[in-house]
Amino acid sequence: MTMTKRLCLVLTLLGVPLTAGAELSARDIMEKVRDLDDGDNATMDMTMILIDADGDTRERTIRSFRRDAPDNPEDNQSIMFFLGPANVENTGFLTYDYDDGDKDDDQWLYLPALKKVKRIAAADKSGSFMGSDFTYADMSSPDIDDYRYEIMKETQVGEHAVWQILATPTDDEEIERTGYSKSVFFVRQDNFVIIRSVNWLADSPRMKFMEVRELKQIDGIWTPMEMVMTTKKGKKTEHASVLRWQNVQYNQNLDDALFTQRRLQRGL
Repeated sequence: MTMTKRLCLVLTLLGVPLTAGAELSARDIMEKVRDLDDGDNATMDMTMILIDADGDTRERTIRSFRRDAPDNPEDNQSIMFFLGPANVENTGFLTYDYDDGDKDDDQWLYLPALKKVKRIAAADKSGSFMGSDFTYADMSSPDIDDYRYEIMKETQVGEHAVWQILATPTDDEEIERTGYSKSVFFVRQDNFVIIRSVNWLADSPRMKFMEVRELKQIDGIWTPMEMVMTTKKGKKTEHASVLRWQNVQYNQNLDDALFTQRRLQRGL
């Protein structure tokens, strides 16, 4: 470890903001974003609010579980069950998020009306997740090796100093997977959490804007409590989706059988 990287690590542990003077590259910053502790064996309740162009809303309730994979803690497994309303009740979504960039993440959606588990193909991951502004690709972590990063500038979001980082996919395959031709991330300098992003849709004049409206520490883990994704065409808002988290608990006792396609079909 170089002296510069050792100093960066010490300052991070002490909670001291790191500025450009600490000589972090854009890649260094995004590696720290990737390596943030997101907690293990987590349970949470979620509310998804869909807002159309007229301001009309639809609300969905979700129960979600997440853990580090037992055979490789760098991999992440998550499962969520839709509890309501009636038209989405018992729908389930299972994700295996692999750390290995050469391995495609696995995602499965259970549709109770069809009584069938559908595997989400790589070509479909840019599609809307359950009618929201989030895509299936948004529901797992990207491989940082699939992007080139550039620090555009240091700026402020609210009261927080951030790095503004341009992320450009290295190939067309990643653009097809995510549906985004490029993104700009706003990364807090004190904790390396992305609190805002702007995403350009490929082959479309539309853009998507993500913002973390509430962030707090639970058991020492930075946890988003409210996030919104907004789709705009020019200055016009076409649709927005709000995610709210409640009852977030870490270090829970979760059974291996919970993160399986069989459980996806069985539901809660």
